Amino acid sequence: MRARDIPITAWIGMAGIAIAFIFALFAPWIAPYGETQVVGDVWQLPDDKYIFGLDNLGRDILSRLIYGARTTLLVASAATIISFSLGVILSFTAAVSRGIVDTVFSRFNDLMMSIPTLIFALVVLAVLPQNMIVLILVMAILDSTRVYRLGRAVALDVAVMEFVEAAKLRGEGKLWIIFREILPNTLSPLLAEFGLRFAFSILFLSTLSFLGLGIQPPAADWGGMVKDNKDGIIFGISAALVPGTAIATLAICVNLVVDWLLKRTSSLKGGRGDA
Repeated sequence: MRARDIPITAWIGMAGIAIAFIFALFAPWIAPYGETQVVGDVWQLPDDKYIFGLDNLGRDILSRLIYGARTTLLVASAATIISFSLGVILSFTAAVSRGIVDTVFSRFNDLMMSIPTLIFALVVLAVLPQNMIVLILVMAILDSTRVYRLGRAVALDVAVMEFVEAAKLRGEGKLWIIFREILPNTLSPLLAEFGLRFAFSILFLSTLSFLGLGIQPPAADWGGMVKDNKDGIIFGISAALVPGTAIATLAICVNLVVDWLLKRTSSLKGGRGDA
């Protein structure tokens, strides 16, 4: 694949994601003020000194937006990686094993998917200690059910192909078949699904924080910033719109890249797109 074959929309998406991760990695050096530093009056309007103005406690919105990128991307990335690893391993194991293993895994997955995700997360997070590790694990477990469904579907398509049957006849074990035969031949749809799950994790985290069960104050995250400043909208203060725009922009950038990955997948067979 050559760089000129990548559409401009995908380049825009990758640029947006790269900027967000740069902010997250270098937040202490990029942000003009500290994450919790009060620098002026409540809901001060944007000016030359404060580009996006100040929030409900007089903190610089730009600085909190930059620090919020670190928190939001860390939690969303960790939850997506864990959910994807868990979902893919379990779904591929079910597809290769079939029989009782496939039945038990699939019926349990159906049970989990039948429960409304947001309600289940709110109940669990209200009972368990509110910290970042618990939040990541709850998001990952709930999201892994969606990954399992896709992973099992693509794995079943590949598992019946001749090269997999040949590997079984050679006496290869299940781990060999999963990681050396099935996984390399399903990468394109799985990578696209990874992007979708990442975007969903960002939106889901923002929703939980807005409802008060996500990232806890005084740590900055974009959903929490919307919650903190939502009352200002009544008075014409746009402080809540800035993090809301950041959430929407990042989600759109991820989807632009995912769209390109999906278009490269010319066929589910082998999970390969055009070179």
